[in-house]
Amino acid sequence: MHVERYGHGGTPVVLLHGFGTCTFLWRNVAPILAEEGHTAYALDLFGHGESDRSPDADFGIAAQAEYLDAAMTALRLAHATIVGLDLGGNVALRLAVTRPERVDRLVLINVPAFDEIPGGDIGALQRSTARFAFKVTRGVLGAAPLLQAVLEGSVARPELMPTRLLARYLAPFAGADGVNHLLTLGASIRKSDVEDLALSGIKVPTLVLRGDHDGWVSRDIASRLAAAIPGATLTRFPGVARLIPEEAPDDLAEALLKFIGEADVNSVNLAGASPTK
Repeated sequence: MHVERYGHGGTPVVLLHGFGTCTFLWRNVAPILAEEGHTAYALDLFGHGESDRSPDADFGIAAQAEYLDAAMTALRLAHATIVGLDLGGNVALRLAVTRPERVDRLVLINVPAFDEIPGGDIGALQRSTARFAFKVTRGVLGAAPLLQAVLEGSVARPELMPTRLLARYLAPFAGADGVNHLLTLGASIRKSDVEDLALSGIKVPTLVLRGDHDGWVSRDIASRLAAAIPGATLTRFPGVARLIPEEAPDDLAEALLKFIGEADVNSVNLAGASPTK
């Protein structure tokens, strides 16, 4: 698994991207966390970005949580704040339930959940596959006819996903092999990997973030997630869509730093509290 590290010391923060993106998504957020004294680890989920893509591997949510657990061991991270966007949030949720000792704090950004897995972006991808079948199989643009619409629909304003930025996100899916792999990744996202998760059992501080212009996930999913996880807090970002790290990196970094700081203060207060009689 490809990992990019920013900073040393402080609170370890693991950053997980979503479907169709990679560690590049965090390039404007991770440095801010590092500047404030924390260590950020941006990971390419297995099969995404620069991570390996073994043809016989499982790229589903449950498998990704196991890969993440192994990656944290390799990085010598006993536990960390886990931040997941979209698919990365599903992986983070799975880890928080199945490996709770790994997660100090949980941040879920525009995460599809409940009856909306896979999300609307996967449905759009599948519809585009049928519509652009000839271009996909014969063209030289790789997955561009399929993934372009998903990426452009993940920002609130078109100018925030210009051609050069699209090209950067499309690079791992160039050529026929890239198209086939993108379709494999989409098909691997299964509702069964998360429908059995007991969200009420998550006991760590949790922050749910919602870009109010996210058209791939229903508006009420974030509220339902926050209600299902004990003590979770919901914050909405007006005027942005799914890719908050692209559209509002400074605001997102500020929200993360505030959340980490508040969680640290609460932990100190609880540790130093005198027992009541």
